Amino acid sequence: MVTIGNAHDDLIHDAVLDYYGRRLATCSSDRSIKIFEVDQAAENYKLIETLHGHDGPIWQVAWAHPKFGSIFASCSYDGRALIWKEQPETNTWSIIAEHNVHLASVNSVSWGPHEFGAVLLCTSSDGRVSVVDFNDDGTTSHVVFNAHAIGVNSASWAPVTYNSNSKPRDDPYGGGATADQSGMPTSGGNVGIGITGSNGHGGETQTASGARLGGSIPHSERRFVTCGSDNLSKIWRFNPSINNYQLEATLEGHNDWVRDVAWSPSTLVKSYIASASQDRTVLIWSQDKDGVWQNQLLTEEKFPDVCWRCSWSLSGNILAVSGGDNRVSLWKENLQGKWDSAGEVVDQ
Repeated sequence: MVTIGNAHDDLIHDAVLDYYGRRLATCSSDRSIKIFEVDQAAENYKLIETLHGHDGPIWQVAWAHPKFGSIFASCSYDGRALIWKEQPETNTWSIIAEHNVHLASVNSVSWGPHEFGAVLLCTSSDGRVSVVDFNDDGTTSHVVFNAHAIGVNSASWAPVTYNSNSKPRDDPYGGGATADQSGMPTSGGNVGIGITGSNGHGGETQTASGARLGGSIPHSERRFVTCGSDNLSKIWRFNPSINNYQLEATLEGHNDWVRDVAWSPSTLVKSYIASASQDRTVLIWSQDKDGVWQNQLLTEEKFPDVCWRCSWSLSGNILAVSGGDNRVSLWKENLQGKWDSAGEVVDQ
C-alpha cells in the first residue's frame, strides 16, 4: 500500500488512479489538483504536477479512457468542469476545454464508456445534469436537463451491453488503438482529444486535429443513474427522437439526501446499482423478472455516520463504502443473495 502524507493544504475530496494504476490525481478545497506517479510494487510515489485552474473547492476528478490520450476532467464549486490534457512534448498539463453551463456548484464528472466516444457527464447543485459530446467532426455538443429539484450530487454510467453490432471484446482500447510492449496504447488512427478553444458556454469547441472520437454503440443505449438531495435516485436513457435523456425509473428508498450512486460494471448475471445516503444506509438495487427495480439494505445495521461514497471493483463483485467515520468497508454478495462484510481498507 502507498500512503501519501500532507498531499494538500486542505480537505481532499477525491483521489483517482488512471486506467493503468500508475498515476494518481487528487483534488482539494485548496483549489489545486495534484498528479502523482505511483509505484505500488515499490510502495513509493512522486509528485509530478500541481495544477491550478478552478476558483473554488474541487470536488472530483475523472480520468478519460487512454484511447483519448492522457486526459482527465475536474469539477468545482465554481460551477465549471475543466478538461486537462498532458502535452507529451513538454510533459506539462494544460486546460483544453471549459464547460460552464451550470448555475451552481458542479458536484461530479464522469466519462461515459469509451464505446460511446468521448462523452462527459456532469451533475450540479442547480438541479440539472449536462452531457457533453466531443463529436466526430471536431466540435462539441451538449444537452442539459432538470434531474433533481434540490440538487444533483452524483451520477454513474450503466455498463455497455454488447451485441453483434457492438465493438468486439478483443479491442480493449477501441478506435483501432493498439498497445505497445509496455501495455500503453498507441494511436491506430484518429485517437485523442486536441481541443483548442471553447465559446465559454458549452457550445461548439474545435479540436486541433479534427480527431474522430465517436463510438460504435447507438446513442439509444446510453443510460446512467443520478442521485440527489430529494432523497431519490433516477435512471435516464437517451431518446434519439428528442435528442435528450428521458426518465426511465425513479428509485425511492432513502429518507435523506443520496450522496453517491454507483452502477456495477458487471452484466454477467444481473445489473446492480448501489446508493449511499445521508441516512447512514446503502441500498443495493436490482431488477426483477418484470424489469422493476427492487432494493435491499447492504446491511441491516446502520453505518456509524453518513455514507459519502460507494464504488464497485472492476469485476463488479465487491463494493467499497466510505463514510463520515473515516472508514472504508468492503462488501460481497453471498450465495443466498445477502451482502457480507469482506473487510476494511486499513492504512498500514
